[in-house]
Amino acid sequence: MSVTSKGAVTSDIHRYGDFLHAIRKTFKTSSKEPLFITNTTDLWELFLNHLPAATRQEYTCSACRQFVQRFGNLVRIDEQGNTQSVLWNTKAVPAFFQPSVRAMQQAVEQARVMSVFVSSAPVYGQPQTAHWKHMAVTPEVVWSSRLLNSGQYQAKKLEEFNMLSRALETFAPTTADTAVKLLRFDKLYRSEKVLGVAEWFRAIQQRLNASPSPKQRHNQQWLAVATAPEGFCHVRSSMIGTLLEDIELGFEYEEIRRSFAAKMHPLQYQRPQTPPSAGNIKQAEKIMAELKAEQALERRFARLEELKLLWKPKASSSSTKAQVGNKVTGVGAFGHLLPKTQSRAVQAMKLPLQTMTWEKFERKVLPDAFKVEYLVPATPQNYIAITTAVNFNATPILQWDRVEQRNPFAVYVYHNGSKPLDWNLKQGYVEVTGICTNPPNWYKELSHQHKGAILVLKGAKDRHYLGAGAAIFPENLISEFHPIRKTIEAYSKTARLQGFEAASACGLFISSGGELNHRLRVTSELGVQEYCIDRWD
Repeated sequence: MSVTSKGAVTSDIHRYGDFLHAIRKTFKTSSKEPLFITNTTDLWELFLNHLPAATRQEYTCSACRQFVQRFGNLVRIDEQGNTQSVLWNTKAVPAFFQPSVRAMQQAVEQARVMSVFVSSAPVYGQPQTAHWKHMAVTPEVVWSSRLLNSGQYQAKKLEEFNMLSRALETFAPTTADTAVKLLRFDKLYRSEKVLGVAEWFRAIQQRLNASPSPKQRHNQQWLAVATAPEGFCHVRSSMIGTLLEDIELGFEYEEIRRSFAAKMHPLQYQRPQTPPSAGNIKQAEKIMAELKAEQALERRFARLEELKLLWKPKASSSSTKAQVGNKVTGVGAFGHLLPKTQSRAVQAMKLPLQTMTWEKFERKVLPDAFKVEYLVPATPQNYIAITTAVNFNATPILQWDRVEQRNPFAVYVYHNGSKPLDWNLKQGYVEVTGICTNPPNWYKELSHQHKGAILVLKGAKDRHYLGAGAAIFPENLISEFHPIRKTIEAYSKTARLQGFEAASACGLFISSGGELNHRLRVTSELGVQEYCIDRWD
């Protein structure tokens, strides 16, 4: 008889086929989640030893043994910290294999989680050799990295687990509670850069403290490490660590605020203070080559038509008509006459200044605005330039830029603001040609990126742009660039932004934090109204 699966009789063939199908089905329901390696051993012996003695030889197979030894100890972790085998489900397999699967499932789920699991293999195991079918599964997601192989990535996650463990041992939950309150209070300088990791760390502490057993806490910590945003596990060596330390040392609020502001200074935060070494430059060249990102470092000024705008000027029904003498063409003999409700007296009426928040202005006023103008004051303001990649199809290097949804736009602003003349602006009202949010939040709001709105101003350009270099800041780059920050910083200082003459995306940054005092003049169907934007919300 021609045998196409293990077993010497037809019933064995069907039985083993159903067993293989059950494994694949069980794995498919779990493989979309993070997977973990347990310290289980001798699974293959458990599989064979729980089969009837007379049939063990029929199921002895080197391909299946390698599969069980390599992948049989994988589990997923639920929110409560319980582990479930991603392959072995006693209820899903034929009755003949249930004793073997039950033994393996119990061994795996009682074992200790040791690491995350990733693999770039499109298939786990060897599905078939000649006429023989074997244990094998196909993952829903194939892991890939441009710099680390699977072993290096797993080692990295193990180190992050250890770093998080040290932070959990060092900082009390009450300390994390205080840190979150201070950051949410929004009085700490650039607090949005740290709030996300503070809330994440606090949530982990709360979750672990609520877990009933050490094993569940251990597993929940592994789940947190596997799903953590890049860099979040580096609690003690990051800015949140310094804040937590100051709180635990009992510093008063003003002292904490001053210390935090000094460390978060834009010229200090994640900015290398010494030139790169020859070794760092060599490492940078290697990383750039592996990422194929050399062209991504070439930056230029953005143009208005490239931006994702939330508002742009629009013509009113009357402004679209061409006026000749006292007549307006295209609207009939009496089109130049104003109806009673829109008499010139009413249009010229000086309405009182309205004070409101930016959020209310955006929600209530902008939708009906034909024209918006910004009153340029004499004092320095946060004038800003939007930049983008010279080569739009170059490898993404910014945290918010994705191959599937390109967003290579970024901004730069001078610390302590800059004068209007530095941006080719004069005192008085200037037309707003478009309004957008901070580029990192164009498609998905990132909690660690500053919220804010940008008023693109007509004719605004940075007259001192040569001093901005390439305006590439390490804190905005993907994690692969973290080891070579010194080289990136040195490159940015010596490179130059291109496209100055065509730049049309410069203007004013309206910050979501602190007090504002911006004057805007809006033209709508109701006439002209001036507004003072005093705060964000």
